Amino acid sequence: MSKAIGFIGLGVMGFPMAGHLSKNHNVFVFNRSSSKSKDWINKYQGTECQSIQEITKKSDTLILCVGNDLDVRNIICDDDDGVLNNAKPGLVIVDHTTTSADLPIELNQILNSKDISFIDAPISGGQAGAENGKLSVMAGGDKESFEKVEIILQEYSKFIKYLGPSGSGQLTKMVNQICIAGLLQGLSEAMNFSDKVGLNTNEVIEVISKGAAQSWQMENRWETMINDYYDHGFAVDLMRKDLEIVIDKAEKLNINIDITKSVNAYYKDIQKAGGGKWDTSSLYKRLKDII
Repeated sequence: MSKAIGFIGLGVMGFPMAGHLSKNHNVFVFNRSSSKSKDWINKYQGTECQSIQEITKKSDTLILCVGNDLDVRNIICDDDDGVLNNAKPGLVIVDHTTTSADLPIELNQILNSKDISFIDAPISGGQAGAENGKLSVMAGGDKESFEKVEIILQEYSKFIKYLGPSGSGQLTKMVNQICIAGLLQGLSEAMNFSDKVGLNTNEVIEVISKGAAQSWQMENRWETMINDYYDHGFAVDLMRKDLEIVIDKAEKLNINIDITKSVNAYYKDIQKAGGGKWDTSSLYKRLKDII
């Protein structure tokens, strides 16, 4: 009989991820907004829990996919309802939330005394990756604990990599977000340049996407960018949160990330224009319509 898996956080990413798990595992779900839990139960096989305490007590593996450091810390450390005081010995917590790299180190120090392990495992691949079970997972923490849950993560992943001790997954996600920010700004500037010099940008992308300029962002975002469609994908608000984490870490270590800081400021422009929920590819719209 498969072990029980608890899944906390049924947002854009968590909802389909938990759905993939339900195909082969006994899944319990919890979401702060119970309506999302009910929507999930109507679509997939599983059990809704009414509290973090309930889902923790029922779970052999507990997966989190929530908003930020504070959300994760509250889930783990709440005096009465939190995971810390309700978990079975041997519980492995997998956190897919993008957080600071310090948080998993802090939580492991708290949890290990109760024989609980915490794996920081941020993800990349966006909403489409979650829905299609094609995410990339970058994991940090105790290697033996990671190996216990790796087969579970395969249910919604195309690639999983253990990267080292606690915090390594989150540091890798910072590298990922630095790359995405720079790629999207470069793509936006290139498309805007193409427009301004009178080229047919559709045809330009058709040519350059077959050469060295090709990227995931180009392949998956150029068409929606040209069509001025941004009501999808990874929201600017979330990218701003992630980039602030990157900038904070870089400043503490005196690491130069000038391009990342510039793109973060450009996303502030988009937020001010009411585009906080737009996809991160809206950097193109900023060049065309905002500045």
